[in-house]
Formats: sequence, structure tokens, C-alpha cells
Amino acid sequence: MSAVTSTPNQPALAELREGLPNICGWEENIREVVQQDEPVFLPTTNLRFEDITSGFACALHLHQPTVPAGANGELISNLQYMFEHPQEGDNHNAEPFAGCYRRMGDFIPQLVAEGCNPRIMLDYSGNLLWGFQQMGREDILNNLKRITCDRTYQPYVEWLGTMWSHAVVPSTPIPDIKLHIQAWQHHFAAMFGYDALKRVKGFSPPEMHLPNHPDTLYEYIKALKDCGYRWLMVQEHSLENLDGSGLSQDQKYVPNRLVARNSQGETISITILVKTQGSDTKLVAQMQPYFEAKGRGKQSIGNHSIPSLVTQIADGENGGVMMNEYPRDLFRIYHEIRDQGGGKTGVVPMNGTEYLELLEAAGVNPEEYPPCQAVGQHKIWQRVDLDNITPDAVASAIADLTATDDQFHVDGASWTNDLSWVKGYENVLEPMNQLSAAFHLKYDPLVQQDSSVTQRSDYQQALLYTLLLETSCFRYWGQGMWTDYARELYQRGEAIIKG
Repeated sequence: MSAVTSTPNQPALAELREGLPNICGWEENIREVVQQDEPVFLPTTNLRFEDITSGFACALHLHQPTVPAGANGELISNLQYMFEHPQEGDNHNAEPFAGCYRRMGDFIPQLVAEGCNPRIMLDYSGNLLWGFQQMGREDILNNLKRITCDRTYQPYVEWLGTMWSHAVVPSTPIPDIKLHIQAWQHHFAAMFGYDALKRVKGFSPPEMHLPNHPDTLYEYIKALKDCGYRWLMVQEHSLENLDGSGLSQDQKYVPNRLVARNSQGETISITILVKTQGSDTKLVAQMQPYFEAKGRGKQSIGNHSIPSLVTQIADGENGGVMMNEYPRDLFRIYHEIRDQGGGKTGVVPMNGTEYLELLEAAGVNPEEYPPCQAVGQHKIWQRVDLDNITPDAVASAIADLTATDDQFHVDGASWTNDLSWVKGYENVLEPMNQLSAAFHLKYDPLVQQDSSVTQRSDYQQALLYTLLLETSCFRYWGQGMWTDYARELYQRGEAIIKG
């Protein structure tokens, strides 16, 4: 099955260009597609707002990095490396992992055929999607295209956008944040079509990592909105209310409005759904959000009574609980929901955009969602005259807090706050920043003069290496082989940019 990649007003996109993922070159076409604002799920949803007391929304995050580890040093998916080196570590799980990447394309049609009303949100990194193309895994690709492009399954499946190369936003050079977001949109449209891309309105950040530096967060939200995203999934402990307090128990189960103020005093906001704290994989694998939703009811937003929503995301393949228990519990729970009322009344599964569109169709104004901000920002704004915000004043406040408050940092926050994506990884971050700077120094002036530069092969290759070097895995997995991979990517990227 091949994706339909053209619309009457848009040229078709090649799935690959010279063997590389199609991640750039048609920025204006993509922008025209993603900025369309008509409802996505409202025309097809079989849920009625007034019949729902609470809901649960589950997402699966799936990723494998791209590594320079082919037989001759070529770029390959780490999944391919696992297949080719089955004796190393847990690499014997390569085919079970591949099965996890493929299986929602079987599970959703089966559940629908059995009279269930399932929902799932999918977050696949660009690296992983390219890996399937490189490996010729048509079984995986066709399954994904089935539940993405076949209108039968569109009410049940929602794709979430992400950073193309699984870069954690707080330590990604600010100019590259939007490049990652656009690269994923290009690649997704090339594989699944413009119509599928039009329906991608929620964003899933790698590692649930939210920047708390005022300027980074502002630019992040601005880039998301420029790229047509309506909402963002955020970890609850990454947030605080505007007075510095934590989110209330009820607040975690309704949409919030994430507000960002930069060092120029400009503000911007985006709707967020809060991923609640917990053992992610176990929670999703055992369908715990359903049981949590059974203990929730309706809440008030403005003058409206709205259903609570329990939102959770987990790795879709890691660990025995996800590989083995998820299929068992997924079917068991959906059969239970079907037998108790069909999954359309009371406690129901929903996808994020579907939930938000149902709320707005009922008259709920997103401006009435509770405002919040990135954790730690209250301390910054306490030290700044809000009527006269300047970059120097913000920098001074951050420097003062860094020197005097052991609990304060602007490394951002994620699901794994015991790990730093910055400390101890200077040998990756410095080359990463250098390669990014070299890329922008060379290409930004050229693109400004002629936007078609982004269609050039050298631009595509330089962008690819810039994004690849920013993959979180080169830090998450520690010093050694992974930082060696990063060094090799830097050297290749530098040679292309200097060439």
C-alpha cells in the first residue's frame, strides 16, 4: 500500500531523496497544509459530549536512533544494528521490537471489527520511520499506512508530531527547534500524504522534556504554533501555576494553557494536556488510565461542566510489560468497555484532539483553561520588574538564582529528572552547538536570498547531520560508544558544510 501524497493544490513528495529522508525543501507547501484550521475529529467522532463523564487518552512513543554503524560505517537504524548484532546486550529483542512497531496496524482493525471503540495516539520519531524505509520493512510501513490513510480507521488513531531526530528541546540550539518540527512534518507528509499531515495537531516532545528558560520556551511554543500545532503534551512535574505552586489534583485532568514570557516581555500560549506522573510503561501496558478515569468525573471550566481526561504516554516497545502484557490487557479492557456500553458513554477512550474539539464545539473557550508556566519560572519573574522586562534583567535573575538556589536550573524538566541532559556531556554539546552554528552561518543567508536552496542535496545532507547529532540517545546512554557515534556524525556534518 502506498500513501497518497498529493492534493489538488500540492505537488507529491518523494518518500526518499537520494536515499535520504525527505525532510526539507517544500516548507511553504507544508505550511499551507498544516495551517488549515478545520476540525479534524469532529466530523467523524462517534462520541457525544453530553454522554461522557470522563475519558482516558493513551499514547505510544516509539523511537530508534540513527547511528553511523553500518557494515561500512553508513547511517543505519539502531534497529537494523540490533538485527545484525543479535549477541550484543538485548539485541535479541530486535524482532519483538519490530513487532511492537507494527502491531497497532493489526490491533486497531481487529478491535473495530470486534465492535470495540478504541483510541490510540502514536508518536514515531523521524529516525525510526526512516529506519523502516532503509530496512525495507514494508510489513511495518503498510500496517501504519493502513490505520493512517484508510478512512475507516481515522476516527480511532491520532498521530502526534515530534522532533524529527528525538532531540530534547531545552538543550537543542534554538534555531534548530523549528527545523526538527518541520523535518518531521515533511517526512510524515512524504510517507503518509498531505491529508494525513493535516490531521496532526498534537505534539509529543521527546522525553516529555519542557524547557523552562524563558526565551527557549517562548521560541518553542512559537515554532509549534507556526507549524500548525494546537496542543502540546506536558509532564505534570514540569509545570507550575503562575504563583509558583504545583498543579492541583483536579487541574491535571483538564486542559491547561501554557503561558510563556520571553526576555523581551512578549507572551505566547498554547493549550496543553497533562501527562500524569507515574510508571509510564506499566501504566499504559496495563491500561491503568482507564481505571483512573473511572474515579474521575466532570469538572467546571468557566460556565461549562466538562469530562475529566486522564492522559498518559509510554514507550511502545521497551520492557517485558509493554512487549507482553499490553496486548493482553488492551483487548481485555476494550472488550470490557464494549460489553458495558460500547465505549461511547460514561468512561470512554478519547484522543487528544478529539477531546479538545468536543470541548470547543460545546462552547468551551480555550482562553478559560487554567494558566500555568514551566516549573521554576516563578522564581525568575519574582526578581524582574514585569513592567520593564529586559534581556539583561532576566539574565541577571537567572545568574543570581543559579548562584544562590541549589534547586534552580534552566536545563528544563522531563519525566526523568534524576538525569541531566547537559552535565557531563560537554563533549557532545559543544560539537552539537558548533555544527549548528556552522550550518546556520552557511545556509541562513542563502535561504534568505532564495528559499529553493532548501531543495539542494548539500542542504539536505547538512541539515540531516545537524539534526542527527542532536538526538538525545547520544547523551542518555552515557559515555562510550554513543558519544563516539556523536563525534563521527559531527565530523561528517562538518565536512559537508565546509565542502
